[in-house]
Order: sequence, then structure tokens, then C-alpha cells
Amino acid sequence: MSRIGVFICHCGENIARTVDVEAVAEALKDHPGVAFATGYKYMCSDPGQTLVRQAIAEHDLTGVVVAACSPHMHERTFRRACDQAGLNKYMCEMANIREHCSWIHEDRGEATEKAIDIARTIVEKVKHNQPLESIRIPVTKRALVIGGGIAGIQAALDIADGGHEVILVEKEASIGGHMSQLSETFPTLDCSQCILTPRMVEAYQHPNITLHTWSEVESVDGYIGNFTVKIRKKARSVNEDLCNGCGDCQAACPAKKIPSEFEAGLGKRTAISVPFPQAVPNIPVLDRQNCTLFKGRRKGLAKDACGKCKEACLKGAIDYDAEDTFVEKQVGAIVVAVGFKLYDIGREQPEGLKGYGEYGYGEVPDVIDGLQFERLASASGPTAGAILRPSDGTEPKTVVFVHCVGSRDPEKGIKYCSKICCMYNAKHAMLYKHKVHDGRAVAFYMDIRAAGKGYDEFSRRAIEEDGAEYVRGRVSRIFRDGDKVRVWGYDTLNGEQVVIDADMVVLATAMRPQDGVRELAQKLSVSTDEHGFINEAHPKLRPVETNTAGVFVAGACQAPRDIPESVAMASASAAKVMSLFSADELEREPAVAIVNENTCIGCMRCELVCPYGAIEQREICTVDGQVCGHVAYVNPGVCQGCGTCQAVCLSKSVELQTFTDEQVYSEINALCAWE
Repeated sequence: MSRIGVFICHCGENIARTVDVEAVAEALKDHPGVAFATGYKYMCSDPGQTLVRQAIAEHDLTGVVVAACSPHMHERTFRRACDQAGLNKYMCEMANIREHCSWIHEDRGEATEKAIDIARTIVEKVKHNQPLESIRIPVTKRALVIGGGIAGIQAALDIADGGHEVILVEKEASIGGHMSQLSETFPTLDCSQCILTPRMVEAYQHPNITLHTWSEVESVDGYIGNFTVKIRKKARSVNEDLCNGCGDCQAACPAKKIPSEFEAGLGKRTAISVPFPQAVPNIPVLDRQNCTLFKGRRKGLAKDACGKCKEACLKGAIDYDAEDTFVEKQVGAIVVAVGFKLYDIGREQPEGLKGYGEYGYGEVPDVIDGLQFERLASASGPTAGAILRPSDGTEPKTVVFVHCVGSRDPEKGIKYCSKICCMYNAKHAMLYKHKVHDGRAVAFYMDIRAAGKGYDEFSRRAIEEDGAEYVRGRVSRIFRDGDKVRVWGYDTLNGEQVVIDADMVVLATAMRPQDGVRELAQKLSVSTDEHGFINEAHPKLRPVETNTAGVFVAGACQAPRDIPESVAMASASAAKVMSLFSADELEREPAVAIVNENTCIGCMRCELVCPYGAIEQREICTVDGQVCGHVAYVNPGVCQGCGTCQAVCLSKSVELQTFTDEQVYSEINALCAWE
């Protein structure tokens, strides 16, 4: 005979304002199987939990129902209280009478009746609960960090400093990410390289960090604590063990006019090169697409058309026949920190987005984006820090900065705010005025969004101290007029059209997810939002976790982030990883699917629909070891309890522990019986 205790929470006024808590308790006292029912103002408080523990002891309860808020909030709290009282914690369930009842109803009588019905259904469910045991999973205490920008570097260093091995994978030839391209950082105007370079070197030299640059994650299998990761090390045609970074190969390379990606197309590089002088590691990569030798091979030439870099290399590190190699590693946790890319302003756009043909980007050479301006302002950039027009190399006397190019523009397909543009436009205006003292800086903006510490003061400083002119309004068209760039805009405060003949225009473009992030998300079994940013498990309570246990997120791949936020997220992810690694075994709830092997027909429809790859085929053997059939098997370490397999099972052989058919039918019957 079941002896269920029912505890109804007032939740201050969140529930009690709409639901008569005492009436619910009185109604549940008469329900079959209920041995005790009461209400309390705050069940999640320490006195509320003490009430649960005392009732279990005094009334010899076999199950507990707490009618309160969402199980996502406090189910673990009440299960822990039951466990402390000696009751199996999986004999405790929560009835959600806040989000599902009190918050969505105004009529007190109707809400009270509904709360009674909700509580009754959970009481019936608990009658059929089984005293389950937590699943224990061994943990591999090694972490994978994907992405070598500032977020990835910070996460890797924090985990490594905690005494754990880290594998840091970066798809480019050097770590550093977009931060390595910046001139200075807001709001302190610190030199970006001065902050970043020591961290890059520290990560490279750390004994607990294994760095794989020019590499990508090929596949991910397994589950929390036990992931198997295959890493593709792309052929860089340079032996990393032999190369000493002398640069002789770059000096000898005849292909010297290739647009530099690091310089955002404003500078040139050779076919074999390091991305920038402070690159870590300082090992060049041979660009086979632009290399004269490989161009000749693609044309079928009998003799190599070049080989200057190999001749110049005294270490014999150049290997034209190198191929991609693969490294397979076991890791216990994964941090995704793949960063962002900037919105492409031109007419050619990915599906779902539109370009700004009216802004002349790509057609007017003196219309550039924010990253290109950073390279112009950088002392290591193509102009050695001088602000010069790309078209003729002269110093611009009037520069227009346009906010929100792509951001907050549903017409172009990007409706979100990119968060950093207001700040870096203010920074750009200040940097320009610091270098061109007699110059004029004009910024067209929609709103100023400067919400960080010292951010508003920084943006005000650009106006009040450095003399930047801010015009509230949008720009309708940008085009060349002689040697000037004409900007048509509208001042919404004065209600008049504004026409400026500028020497250069800088467009503050939106932050977008990196190319290939959706494919990476599929490999990791994590979800993305409509724009392609990786979703967090909960925006408030689990901001660095994903829907796949053991996979964490940091930086701008989750949403537009500035540097301080990215670093904070990275350290938070590292803390989660180290918490996971603090025990030899991981304990998780047994809300997973199980297969009845006696009735399973081995059709494997469940395997096809499982979004987590938790189902595999298992052989059934006779006594003498002969294979006589196949059945489905659910790996409890991977299963997330979504129930999709149960829905498609033809033989009804799959059931979800804690949500069996018997439990669900009992809840339905409870509603029907009390109509």
C-alpha cells in the first residue's frame, strides 16, 4: 500500500495569489494512497525541506509529491532532502502548479481545481515509481577545447592550471583569433597584442596543453566523461618538428601578391607564410591553392614549376607530398569556443540574408569594414598604423562611421543586436582623431548601446573629448563622387537630410556565427538557434552548458560577445569542466530509455531517430556462442531521455525509466476518474 506525502508550496504569492493552497491540501488528504498533505509558504527553504524529512520519518512515507514550481528549478533539491531522510530520491516527483497553473490563470476557483488535478496525476504516477539507482560513469580527465581565440585560450589555460590535460584545436595556422587582428581594445585602449600574445605563448608552452593548429574536429563519438574525438591535422607541407621559424622560405617564395586574410585584404602575403609576426606557433603553412608548384601540378606539368622554398630551407622541413593525418583522443569534456565571423556586406550573401549593394562595399575601395580599419590603425598593419585611404594612400580628412550594418535589420535577415558595434565605432572614432588631429569623424547611429562597465563613459568620451560628431539616423546610400565618397543619410533628431562628402567610410558590420558551426554542432549533438549560434541549456541557470551533457560553450559562438564577456564565459566553462573532473565517476539520473530484449525485433528504427547516437545494435547469442539475432541497446551514458525511440518502436519494447507506459496511463486515468 502506497503512503504518499503531498506538500503544496505557496511560493510567496506566486502560487497562493491564484491557488487556494489549503484547499488543495485538504482535497489531497482524501485521495487514495495519500498519507499526509500540507502546505507551506516556501517549500524550497531549509524549514520546508526539514518538513519533508520529518514527514517521511513520522508517517513512514513511500513517496513524496511537491506541488510547487517547475521540476527544472527544484526537483534536485527535494530529491536530495528525500535521500537524506532515507527514502529513495527517485520516489520524489514535482507537480508544476506555478508555470502550468497559477501564472496562467486569473480565476482563483478554476486555478485551485486545476492545481488539485495536477497534484492528483503526479500522486498516481509516484505510486508506480520504482526505487532506481543513479547511473555511474567513469570520467576521462582530459578536455578538448575547440577554437584558439581568446575564449579558447582562456578556457584551456584555466583547465590546464587546474592540473588536467587539454587538447586545444584551432583551424587556422595560429591561435589568437580575431583579437590578434585588433589594434586596441575598449574601454581601456590597451594594445591588443600586448594583452593577447603572452597568453598565446603561455598556452603553447604549458606542459598540460597539446596544441593542434591548422586542424579541425572530424568526428565526435561517445558521451559525457567518455568522448572519442578524431582530429584532422591538415597538411601544412611543413614539418613542425624540423621547422625553426627562420622565415627563409617566405623570403624565397616568388608568389608575393596574394591578399592576406589576416590583413583583411588590405595587405599581401606569400604562398608560404605565417599569418602575422606574433603567430603561435611560428610555423608557416603552404597555401596549395596559390602555390606556383601546386598550380603546375594541377595543370599536369611533368616538372615542378617551382621549389624555391624547399631550396631555401636549411632544415629540410618542406614536404610537398605531405597529406592530412588524423589523431584520435579520448576526452571527458568539450569546450566549444569557435568564435564569430563578420557579416559580408556585399550583394552576394548566404541563403536567408541580403547584402548592402547601396553601400558600395566591394565597389568603392574607400568603403571598408571595421576589421579593415583595425588593421589600418594597427602598428603591425599594412600601413604601419597610419590611417590611409586604400584607393590612393592619402590621409582621409573626413571619415564617416556607420553603425548597425546588418545588425537590427530584419530586412537583411539579421534582427539581433551585435552588441559590440557601438563600442568599437566609438573606439575607431577616437583612434582616428588621435592619429589625424585635424580630421572630422562623423558617426551615423540608431541607438547607443553601451551597457558594460565604463562603456557609456567611453562612448561619451569620443564625443565630448575627441570631438566625434554623432548623427542619429540611418544611411540610405553610399557612392563614389569623383575622389570623394558621398554619404546620404537622415538626421531624425533635426528632421533633415544629411549629405557628407567623405574621404573614407567605415561600416560597423554584424557579428555572425563562424562558417561550418552548424556542421560542428551536428557532430557534437548540440543545437543552434535560427541564426546559427550555439544554444545554451538555460539562459539563466546553465548559460555555459549545452543540451548535450559534457559539452560546454564559451565566447561569441553562443551569441555576440565582447572580450571581457568571452573571457568570463571561458573561465566559467573551465570551472564546469574541472567540477566534472573532480570525481573519478560521474553520477547522473536514470531517466533513460531501456529495451526489453525479449520482445525487441531488432528493426533498429530507434537507432535511426535517436538524436544523441545513444542506440546501437547488440548481438544475441545461443549457449554455444552462435549469433541468433540482434536487438537494440541503449547506452545509458549517452541517452538524454528524450523518448523519441519509444515513440517509433514497432514492438513497444522501449520504455523510458521514470516515464513508463504504466505511469503515463495512471496519470491519464487519474484525470478521467475525478471528472
